[in-house]
Amino acid sequence: MVSSGNKVRVTLACFLAYFVMSGMLAPIGIVLPPLAEYLGRPIGDVAPIFSWLTLGILLGSTLALVVFDVLTVRVWTLLVYLAIVLALLTLRLSDSTLALKLSLGVVGTACGIGLAAAASTITQLYAEDHRASMLVITDGSFSVAGIVISTLAVSLVAAEFHWSSSYLAVAAVAAMVVLLVATASFPTSKEAHEQGRTGGTWPASVWLCIAALFLYTLGQYSLLWWLPTYLEESLGAPRDAAGAVVARFWTGMLVAQLLVAWWVLRIGARRLVLLSISGAFLGSLPLWLNESLTLLPWLSLLWGIANLGLLKIVISFATLAVPNPSPRLVAALLFGATSGTAISPKITSVVVTALNTRAVLQFGSLCYLVLGILVFLAWWLMRSRADSV
Repeated sequence: MVSSGNKVRVTLACFLAYFVMSGMLAPIGIVLPPLAEYLGRPIGDVAPIFSWLTLGILLGSTLALVVFDVLTVRVWTLLVYLAIVLALLTLRLSDSTLALKLSLGVVGTACGIGLAAAASTITQLYAEDHRASMLVITDGSFSVAGIVISTLAVSLVAAEFHWSSSYLAVAAVAAMVVLLVATASFPTSKEAHEQGRTGGTWPASVWLCIAALFLYTLGQYSLLWWLPTYLEESLGAPRDAAGAVVARFWTGMLVAQLLVAWWVLRIGARRLVLLSISGAFLGSLPLWLNESLTLLPWLSLLWGIANLGLLKIVISFATLAVPNPSPRLVAALLFGATSGTAISPKITSVVVTALNTRAVLQFGSLCYLVLGILVFLAWWLMRSRADSV
């Protein structure tokens, strides 16, 4: 069992794990132009460098399916966040493109393992009636990082600091995770461990949700990473104003997640999931339909609110499809999300090179539309199964 003081430290470490992940991903669209200038290369050529980060996340989430059978969650968490601190310092201290790629790869792999460790720990730490709410709150930490690090990145880029300066703040948060984990003991569950090893047969609705989570992250980062460039190139927005539009999205996400953390306890994940997928799709449309620089920050804020914590709502919804969701199920759902993140730089760069930045925003909305179809089908299958019992 975990004492109340320990529980606070472990929970905070899990929340900060999400902060680190978001802190790496959220400012990519903001730091991409200055990085391209720093390297003296076109943005379309530089963007795939971040594939080392996102593919590393995918590798880490894949390894998370097996590595916890070798060492404990606590030991892995200590190791990976210490690696993140060292790798992010390398970004600032080295000018080598190869070092940049390798550092991003290390950070991505560590984040993939660390995020799975955090989600599995939350699952074991909290009872079923509060689990969905706590998972949504972890996304609140993800959004806080999006607001803080994106805003910080905008300020530092405007002040002409080194393109990676905002990532030093992420390194400091990763160091905090190391300190918290070093002074805490993690929950252990032999039953959950055995469930994770043996797995089980998952219904079709779970696999539909895994595919939907893949499309969610692919669509989200198609929009967020290229929105600043679209605003600069197509609408003539100043760089700091373009980056601020992305920060408004994360503010909206945070507001929604604070609401959803309470709301999900009242009406359940089954109802909220249909609202969130509708809001995510409809809210993304004005970002490329509207051309008013005055309205776009507010439209981005509303889009963030309309998402209603979609990622964790879908995960919570998917766990309702099985009687006893195992840590491996949670890891598989996260794997679907990280797979979409992993291919985002490459896929979106291809779309931009072949078409333009507006087209990649439209592609993001299309991902949300297909996501909605998959989740609705999963919802219908789960309802039909419940009615037949």
